[in-house]
Amino acid sequence: MNTPRLPELPIFRTIAEAAAELNQPAYVIGGYVRDLALGRDSKDIDVVTVGDGIALAQAVGNRLPGRGRVQVFKNFGTAMLPTKEAGDIEFVGARKESYRTESRKPDVQAGTLEEDLARRDFTINALGLSLNPENFGELVDHYDGMKDLAGKTIRTPLGPDVTFSDDPLRMMRAVRFAAQLNFDIEPDTFDAIIRNKDRIKIVSQERITTELNKIIESPTPSYGFKLLFQTGLLQLIFPKMALLYGVEKVGTHAHKDNFYHTLQVLDNVAAAGGDLWLRWAAVLHDIAKPATKRYFPKVGWTFHGHEDKGARWVPGIFTDLKLPLGEEMRMVQKLVKLHLRPIALVKETVTDSAVRRLLFEAGEDIDRLMLLCRADITSKDHTRKERYLRNFTEVEEKLKEVEEKDHLRSFRPVITGEIIMETFGLKPSRAVGELKEAVMEAILDGIITNEMEPALAFLLQQGAAKGLAPGGAETVSTQA
Repeated sequence: MNTPRLPELPIFRTIAEAAAELNQPAYVIGGYVRDLALGRDSKDIDVVTVGDGIALAQAVGNRLPGRGRVQVFKNFGTAMLPTKEAGDIEFVGARKESYRTESRKPDVQAGTLEEDLARRDFTINALGLSLNPENFGELVDHYDGMKDLAGKTIRTPLGPDVTFSDDPLRMMRAVRFAAQLNFDIEPDTFDAIIRNKDRIKIVSQERITTELNKIIESPTPSYGFKLLFQTGLLQLIFPKMALLYGVEKVGTHAHKDNFYHTLQVLDNVAAAGGDLWLRWAAVLHDIAKPATKRYFPKVGWTFHGHEDKGARWVPGIFTDLKLPLGEEMRMVQKLVKLHLRPIALVKETVTDSAVRRLLFEAGEDIDRLMLLCRADITSKDHTRKERYLRNFTEVEEKLKEVEEKDHLRSFRPVITGEIIMETFGLKPSRAVGELKEAVMEAILDGIITNEMEPALAFLLQQGAAKGLAPGGAETVSTQA
């Protein structure tokens, strides 16, 4: 593991000069230093000074061309200075903290550099680089953070029970860093998470979900979820997912472990480059299986309707987890509802009609749906899996063929409700909806094309069957 070195950026010398003038020792601390050691990109620069952080930020700003505008956050005793060469730099005075049992918000007092490093969550985040003229760029490592980086270990600077009890969110962060960096949680630290897991209840849902999203966005998210489950945190923060765990067996009939299947699907989606919301669709695609599980002696275990129930659950899950309830939620809900449809097409003759309906229902999310469904093919039977994937490729080719021909990705029937009402002189009513539905079904079934002339002819035919005539007059047969 190479010793981290400050990049050759003038801003660091500017900070050093301002700190020397104020007689306030200053250091770059935390994740930026860790990422320098790991060779990772990092834009978040935190500067700790033994003294007034806001005063140092203002002194640095005054030295920048055009006098940099400092954003001051008095309630937190911090200041932010935007810079062109290094992005936003946060300044704060060194501090020590004490906590009350019922809150993760500390009572803060000015402290020494060592006290400030001791309050950090993990040793790998308690590294510093000096910004002082006498030892500029020298590494500060009071808690063997470099050793833990080399050993790929997550460990707390102080006793882990103190660290996690003081701020229980750090338990989620331990799992998050392990997942992001592919590190191990040191055994005593891991055991302390198990002992203190119930303390997570005092943390706001928003902060928990922020960490959960970062775990989901990690290179191999299954690792993070396994750690959450093994520590007992998952059962507290996302019990519906924890219920997926386990296999029930009756005689020779056993179902697969839906927890580990879900994690495999999630990893597959991650490996394919799926974004956060497609990964959430993977997490939730089988979420309702425990609620729909039934046993039948002749066929074994079934989960009929789990896709519909799961889709109905999505808004509630997003609400509970404080996830956004707009387009992201609706897309996840759609993918959960439709995730069995492409796989069902694999098992049967792929008709144009079935493909049209899938394209219509998936709309602009068809590519995401197909990625999710391909990821969902996780059979341990290699021959069976290869056969499914070959058939799935056939479905994808059929989708492309029908889409190019019928343009159903953003399908809109040419016959609108307004046209129906104008044609037959109707007001908004059930009859209008039925006629609109009939035209749409005829297009999806390939009976007519989505063009005005054939669609209008079909509409008139359907209207006549209902006793309706153009212009609003009812037919004689209806009046009789």
